[in-house]
Amino acid sequence: MKPLHILLVEDNSADILLTREAFEEAHFPHHLHLARDGVEALSFLRREGPHAGAPTPDVILLDLNMPRMGGLEVLDVLKADEVLRNIPVVVLTTSRAEGDIWRSYNLHANAYIPKPVTVSEFVDVIKSFGTFWFATAALSPKERP
Repeated sequence: MKPLHILLVEDNSADILLTREAFEEAHFPHHLHLARDGVEALSFLRREGPHAGAPTPDVILLDLNMPRMGGLEVLDVLKADEVLRNIPVVVLTTSRAEGDIWRSYNLHANAYIPKPVTVSEFVDVIKSFGTFWFATAALSPKERP
């Protein structure tokens, strides 16, 4: 099984650490890449500057509330971009606001996951995420046929 390339777009250091630990505990092959805001995420995805050699992620985990460019703005740009729109985007955020959920799906997010409160619940969510993306979902090929 080849490792899944995951781009985590998150500005909160504690959530970054928790996500990394949850992925390690989930025990599935992956490469977790990090962008700390929407501007850096787009730079990574477009392979600009220090991200010139970045891989195309298989899936993006996107927080909503970030400095410089928030998650909803990123989602809007991604889904309007012919090259990037096929990358699945899972919103992983503390927001449980109906408006954020509605807007995320309206902008074509593939899933919306409110961040669990406890560490064990967070690990369970990441394990379920891994099982879904490895065993259930058919991911889009990196290049068009």
